[in-house]
Amino acid sequence: MHIEDIIIIGGGPCGLAAAIALQEIGKNPLIIEKGNVVNSIYHYPTHQTFFSTSEKLEIGGFPFVTDSYKPKRNQALVYYREVAKRKQLRINAFETVSSVSKPKEEQLFQVKTDKDTYETRYVVIATGYYDHPNYMNVPGENLPKVFHYFKEAHPYFDKDVCVIGGKNSSVDAALELVKAGARVTVLYRGKEYSPSIKPWILPEFESLVRNEIITMEFQADVKEIRANQVIYVKDGELRTIQNDFVFAMTGYHPDHEFLVEMGIKIDKETGRPFYNPNSMETNISGIFIAGVIAAGNNANEIFIENGRFHGGQIAQAILDIDGKG
Repeated sequence: MHIEDIIIIGGGPCGLAAAIALQEIGKNPLIIEKGNVVNSIYHYPTHQTFFSTSEKLEIGGFPFVTDSYKPKRNQALVYYREVAKRKQLRINAFETVSSVSKPKEEQLFQVKTDKDTYETRYVVIATGYYDHPNYMNVPGENLPKVFHYFKEAHPYFDKDVCVIGGKNSSVDAALELVKAGARVTVLYRGKEYSPSIKPWILPEFESLVRNEIITMEFQADVKEIRANQVIYVKDGELRTIQNDFVFAMTGYHPDHEFLVEMGIKIDKETGRPFYNPNSMETNISGIFIAGVIAAGNNANEIFIENGRFHGGQIAQAILDIDGKG
């Protein structure tokens, strides 16, 4: 059994930023991460470009210098690795937390992982949402040809590929697939393009649709995925397209079950955990949240660029609690 000052669950940018803020008040936090540093960014598409400019992704006071206006995935991986190294952050990588509990009449939380057990007075949950796709729950969604993450396009040259969804991840995937020589159909339940699509990529996408290089179907509701087909409904009509692979880019959500097991209350409508927006402390005294997990189901509300400041709020709250104690 190890006793720690503070345990941070999740080693993404917001978890790293929280660790740095806690270091600055004299704490020695331990980060436990089931993958490696910024594991979610590692799983982004290989050629992903960030929506945010580099200065809005900075943490710990370290400048994020890039040769382009908006940084790419690989540049971010290098940057966050370097920050973790320079700040000498304590990170237990490839270790998965299974439970967080506080036995009755005990002062410390017990954090169990697949490798060890820890005790700590404070826990910060910074697990994000990228590990939990929103499933469509249609027949065939579990076929090997169906993916909820897009890495790169090369394997799909000369294949019929269906992209499901109409936001940034879908548009990005469709553009990369076309460049690699795939025949792409995009199915989206919405009536028009999402306003959240990056404004610098939408004109290129629309041009490909107008020139019939990409087939774009609005108000399309997927009903079934088969080995060689995708079946959907549009305008009340059942339609079928030939298909080799499917990228269901239908979004992601926080691990609500993990939070509920700790006793954290979740708003059923929004998926938002109950927390104090000033301190980031949940309804469970001593458990805090940081980063996009605070936004519940609305992942477009909190990004790295605003979630990175949650650590400072948490550090101040802990200073206040310790001062009273």
